[in-house]
Amino acid sequence: MDWGLKNRLSRVIKSDGKTVMLAVDHGYFLGPTSGLEDAGRTIGPLLPHADALMPARGILRTSVDASTDTPIVLRVSGGNSVLDEDLSFEGITVSMEDAVRMNVAAVALSIYVGSPNQKETLLNLAKLVDEGQRYGIPVLAVTAVGKSMGRDARYLSLACRIAAELGAHFVKTYYCDGFEKVVRTCPVPIVMAGGKKLPEAEALELTYNAIKRGAAGVDMGRNIFQAESPVAMIQAVKAVVHDKSSPKQAFHLYQSLKAAEKSPKRPRLKGVTASRAELNRH
Repeated sequence: MDWGLKNRLSRVIKSDGKTVMLAVDHGYFLGPTSGLEDAGRTIGPLLPHADALMPARGILRTSVDASTDTPIVLRVSGGNSVLDEDLSFEGITVSMEDAVRMNVAAVALSIYVGSPNQKETLLNLAKLVDEGQRYGIPVLAVTAVGKSMGRDARYLSLACRIAAELGAHFVKTYYCDGFEKVVRTCPVPIVMAGGKKLPEAEALELTYNAIKRGAAGVDMGRNIFQAESPVAMIQAVKAVVHDKSSPKQAFHLYQSLKAAEKSPKRPRLKGVTASRAELNRH
């Protein structure tokens, strides 16, 4: 890798080799996903806690504070919708020049190994890798999206290895039984996809299992922004990924942070340090 490409990737995957990405790109084919109806309102409080944010360019330009230091992994594929029977008919929707204008740290697209459109999506990946090399921007390949795609170790190992062979710099895929095999046979970092919404304790257990079995991190969306307390949840996920907390410890942290959010703030009188009770005695 050239220095610029390595530098951008190091902004996403931190010095401990781990990352907590926040996926907010769901609208590119799902429309106004629950929890992202007002994307800016959802993203704003979470942004300082994310190691990287994964949006589409429309949401990046309209709903993300341009002064943020959080690196952007930009979704650059699309062309389908939830109304399609086959989600694999995607193309590249963003030029690398526009990605450069938006100062992104990486770009991401989906590949659909085993689908009717397999060849086109894999060629899209190869083309994007070529352009990424030219501009010094790493590429994330996203695998196994869609109800028809397999999610066992055999299929995910196949899809992730193909992505790496075509030049992807890191890969996003789902957790499965035998996940350590998927990681072992893929020569680039694997980031686990959060998938469907789970109870918070289960999502933290899923995170722990993925990290324990070799994942470089997670790219979670619904399991964070649809949580009862999204800000508490992303901090709990980070505790598992970066601080090696157990699921039990992380869930306790989540509950504590959630409770603190709901605690009524004690009123303070401007310009004094004494408590109201103390002032009332005088």
